[in-house]
Amino acid sequence: MGTTNTLVFLPHKGVVINEPSVVAISIFDKKILAVGSEAKEMVGKTPDTIAAVAPLKEGVIADYKVTEAMLKYFIGKVMGKFRFFKPDVMVSVPAGITSTEKRAVIEAAMKAGAKAAYVVKEPVLAAIGAGMPINEPIGNMIVNIGGGTSEIAVISLGGIVSWSSIRVGGNKLDEAIMDYMRKKYNLAIGERTAELIKIQIGSALPIKEKKEMDVRGRDLILGLPKTIKISTNEVVEAIADQLKEIIRAIKDVLQETPPELSADIIDRGIMLSGGTAMLKNMDNLVKQSTGVNCAVAEEPLFCVAKGAGIALESLDVYKRSVMTKGY
Repeated sequence: MGTTNTLVFLPHKGVVINEPSVVAISIFDKKILAVGSEAKEMVGKTPDTIAAVAPLKEGVIADYKVTEAMLKYFIGKVMGKFRFFKPDVMVSVPAGITSTEKRAVIEAAMKAGAKAAYVVKEPVLAAIGAGMPINEPIGNMIVNIGGGTSEIAVISLGGIVSWSSIRVGGNKLDEAIMDYMRKKYNLAIGERTAELIKIQIGSALPIKEKKEMDVRGRDLILGLPKTIKISTNEVVEAIADQLKEIIRAIKDVLQETPPELSADIIDRGIMLSGGTAMLKNMDNLVKQSTGVNCAVAEEPLFCVAKGAGIALESLDVYKRSVMTKGY
């Protein structure tokens, strides 16, 4: 249940839902009009009678009722004709979650139709989904960079040894690109355009080849539509400060890691997961900044969802990693 996307993994079936965490609501009667992909299409294009909202902010619930409605929709969509069966649900939560935020997640899952709800810290699930042997006495370092948060953790024997959770992720990179366009070109662009720039020509490090993209927006001085060209190295400049915060958090975790586990991390390297891990040269930036080898997990966007599915299927194996459950 991410800030940007919600993914649902079913045992034996894999990832069955990957949709934006967006809900469209009627302002007058608070009726849910659309959820997921359909609601995302409405972002930035709604009349004043409809609001397209993201009920999760920085990895935690910002709007309880809307989150509950979103969960009910996704659970119903997956269960289909078996809706009279209540499923066991496992939800990922940020490592820095408070007990109140944790309770809200469990309650929302239970009210949305779960028989039992388990919450597990995101970096643990990301590490399981990336195929890391978290139950062994070995240092596993995972950096999960999502839309709202970046979760960094060193895991050994099924538990988190040192960690950091910062509220910087893909969404902050999009905001930085919007800000850069406003300041440099007097051009107002929307969140979807900024995300498209990041995906298509974004990079964590400057590149030699010239990659450009046409960007359309509104001229802030004339108020008229305008098109400008932006290059990859301008995007690098725009998002540099946010990436520095992520690197700083990775270094903080490495400094707090016991020496024996640090030796394991040097041998095994750092694993990147989450949607923002797919940003070009992100692994090279981490390697360059820390001196430790870094690799991007296979299907980084699905790591947390896959990890949740594996942990739910084998609760006895991962019981040390499961934080809380509700019935």
